[in-house]
Amino acid sequence: MSASDITRTPWYHTVTALLVAGCLVAIVNFGIRSTFGFFTLPISEAHGWPREIFSFAMAVHNLVWGLATPVAGMLADRYGSARVLMTGAVIYCLGLIMMAFTETPFMFNVGGGLLVGIGVAFSSFSIVMAALGRIVPPERRSWAFGIATASGSMGQFIFAPLGAALIAAYGWQNALLVLAGLSLLIILFAAPLMVHNTSSARITPGEADITMRQAIGTAFGHRSYLLLVSGFFVCGFQLAFIVVHMPPYLAEHGISKEFAGLAMGLIGLFNVVGSYAAGIIGGKGEKRVPLAFIYLLRSVLVAGFLLMPVTPLTTLLFTMTIGVLWLSTVPLTMGLVTVMFGTRYMATLYGFVFVSHQLGSFIGVWLGGRLYDAFGSYDIVWWLSVALGIFAFIVHLPIREQRQARFAAA
Repeated sequence: MSASDITRTPWYHTVTALLVAGCLVAIVNFGIRSTFGFFTLPISEAHGWPREIFSFAMAVHNLVWGLATPVAGMLADRYGSARVLMTGAVIYCLGLIMMAFTETPFMFNVGGGLLVGIGVAFSSFSIVMAALGRIVPPERRSWAFGIATASGSMGQFIFAPLGAALIAAYGWQNALLVLAGLSLLIILFAAPLMVHNTSSARITPGEADITMRQAIGTAFGHRSYLLLVSGFFVCGFQLAFIVVHMPPYLAEHGISKEFAGLAMGLIGLFNVVGSYAAGIIGGKGEKRVPLAFIYLLRSVLVAGFLLMPVTPLTTLLFTMTIGVLWLSTVPLTMGLVTVMFGTRYMATLYGFVFVSHQLGSFIGVWLGGRLYDAFGSYDIVWWLSVALGIFAFIVHLPIREQRQARFAAA
């Protein structure tokens, strides 16, 4: 046996295989949670709950997801992504099972809010992208972020209609149990990433040797980082509100559950294109300008949708166009984090940006249910989403795309 045979990298540890593995994790993680909007009505009706109870649990899960993401990032930066992803899959599964069997609002919040939130955070595509950021060469890093984000969108395309079909065929409880079983696929898909399941404390060429505490403190003293954090709040508000409240909004306007499932799935399908394109654009030039215009275009599309009658045609037009912009913010946002701070503490620093995203998600989901119960309409939150998109457009333009001085090697 030659020396080359001994040192040859196994196929499942090649960059391509690891990229595929990460994408499969993202498909399952994001795909399952994209179905939650279809459970709003059946769960609320089965328990005799007002819509705010389900909305609050989903808001809690979005908030916990955000708060747990920096913790997951720190663990991934220290112990490797694979262990974190596998742990998240188990917690995700337990939370879905509890959602299926709980009888009280408190326990529903524990399962659907706390456990699902932690599970999603620990198995999310942000952990996947942090792993890929260390594997992929710098010149292809933005492209890899786009691929991973597009995979999450493909998960929505696959799982959104699947979730609606499972509820229609087997009932909401059995549908949740099926999804719980599918969440454990993350353990299998994360296995190849075990090859990088060691501390990432090694210093990447061109980056400074600083501690995690120093990295966090420096980032929060950096104006461009704070602008990025504030803008990502808007992304969370807009997306989470649509995921949870769009299906019942469509039902109120005479759109069938099956058609709504197709429409929500199309968001994921068209964002495959949008996320991939964002990754390509981010690798060729500035990231802040296209990122700012994504938020502005979202506001234009939402306003247009509200001003038109809700029909199958306008629904399809809206979901397809908003889908192009859906998660296209993510590769550009993570790309800005790596430009400013490098890859050594990428999972941790992006995790704190994501906290802001999930604070927005919490408010968007909860406020949607709260104001609907108060006024019988989602219109106020829709128009608030338009205003916030304009705010995000403004705050992203002053961001400076350069390595923060303390993070550059001497």
